[in-house]
Amino acid sequence: MARGEELWQTPRGPARVTLATCDLGLGPGVLRAAYASLPRYFADADAVMDFESRLVYCMVSIQGFARDDLMAKPFSERGARQTELEVLTAYAAAQSRGAIIDVPQRARQERESYARGRALFYRRAGPYDFACATCHSADQRRIRLQELPNLTRAEGARSAFAHWPAYRISQGAVRTMQWRLTDCVRQQRLPELLFGSQATIDLITYLGVLAQGGAMDAPSLRR
Repeated sequence: MARGEELWQTPRGPARVTLATCDLGLGPGVLRAAYASLPRYFADADAVMDFESRLVYCMVSIQGFARDDLMAKPFSERGARQTELEVLTAYAAAQSRGAIIDVPQRARQERESYARGRALFYRRAGPYDFACATCHSADQRRIRLQELPNLTRAEGARSAFAHWPAYRISQGAVRTMQWRLTDCVRQQRLPELLFGSQATIDLITYLGVLAQGGAMDAPSLRR
């Protein structure tokens, strides 16, 4: 997180400015509790964004980085140095520790994102005819001794949403929510989720709305 704080506060990119004016939904530069209220609709981008996609937006629009460069490799390889997106996400999430999850549903675009995310959660596809709900819609399920939270219930959704990003012991690295969803889709043998895709953001929106009222406790520790 120390590296993430340094990257957030250091003038960088072609514009040689910091991320101090990045608006995460609570006003320019406000980090406290911002992660706990994402995804949300941003009028300047005319899109619903989670933290990671909003971070890329700020790095491009404020600091002048090339979007394609940032999106090319958002996740680090196992045992490699963490990417800038990963450490910045961990730093920002830590500023919401203890904050109450409050993913908004006021805007039409936010409600539509939730509806799409719910449909994706239950949609069966791929060679095994799996859906997210196949593993995450019942209590007391496990895989390889790992508990599978029931994401259709508030308690289960909170236990998942509130703890990512997390240090993944099996990976030896801090992993983000977008990585977590990408890895779930990989295990279902479905086509790879693209970083920052509409599907990824919609699934996070769906999970975040179900997790309303829980307290953020990220970054955390996960097997």
